[in-house]
Amino acid sequence: MELLNWILSTADSTIRLAVPLIFAAMAGIFSERSGVVDIGLEGKMLMAAFTAAAVSYVTGNPWLGLIAAICSSMLLALIHGYASITQKGDQIISGLAVNFFASGMTVTLGHAWFKQGGQTPTLYNDQRFLPIELPGAEAIGESVPLLGPVYRDLISGHNILVYLSVFAVVFTWWLLFRTRFGLRLRAVGEEPGAIDTAGISVVWLRYRAVLMAGLLCGIAGAYLSTAQNAAFGKEMTAGQGYIALAAVIFGKWQPRNALLACLLFGFLSALETRMQGVEIPLVGVLPTQVFSALPYVLTVVLLAGFIGKAVAPKSIGKPYVKER
Repeated sequence: MELLNWILSTADSTIRLAVPLIFAAMAGIFSERSGVVDIGLEGKMLMAAFTAAAVSYVTGNPWLGLIAAICSSMLLALIHGYASITQKGDQIISGLAVNFFASGMTVTLGHAWFKQGGQTPTLYNDQRFLPIELPGAEAIGESVPLLGPVYRDLISGHNILVYLSVFAVVFTWWLLFRTRFGLRLRAVGEEPGAIDTAGISVVWLRYRAVLMAGLLCGIAGAYLSTAQNAAFGKEMTAGQGYIALAAVIFGKWQPRNALLACLLFGFLSALETRMQGVEIPLVGVLPTQVFSALPYVLTVVLLAGFIGKAVAPKSIGKPYVKER
């Protein structure tokens, strides 16, 4: 029974920690499938996290915070799109600029508005997205062996944004692989010239992809500050945008594979707290910093290319210049 409880609690933590990565990874898939590199996932998440917490605190409504977070993230996405699509600038530099801007602006606004060292005040109850208990969770958990605790402790008890992350994966897969828009989006990341020849606007397709990325990053940021936590803290994304980008590459730009990669990263993060003080045979008790570093070490390994051949969209990172 203790083993089952440990497994369920670890799996529960894995899901909660993977949610912002899932939203950001789906955002990266949209952007990069269209041919636009999106290093700015981190910055959009950070700005959205600050905006969500600030608006939720002032209005007392987390849904208004979520809407504001999406708007702020999409605004940064538009700036990135303008620099990299319209002005045909370096997409890596543009994405890094978004990250630097968000890092500095969130702290500056936090200092100016709340006088708490760049943080926002703590959010309480109605100002946050709270866990939802699904129908019959407690009764089924007590009466049905094995499946009951799974339903009660693992499936039930999450906030609305956790369930929305599952929908985001399904929606991303459906939109990319079962719709005309998805076919054109994937094509513009491979052969934009062919799309242009067919009379379809390459610029408009890429802008829509970048805006979708902004929307999803906005939800990811709002989750961090109004669901997973109860306030915004300085640099609270802590590199999760880069981890999500690694999940996109590890998943070979496929939503299902990226989801599995995000869950792997979430599991490694969950181990940080679960393994505190646990003695490993022949090794002993490892410092918690070892488990804290694991997601970032894996990110470096994946981004360094030690994952086998991952074929990116052919035109990724290449501004499209219309032939005259």
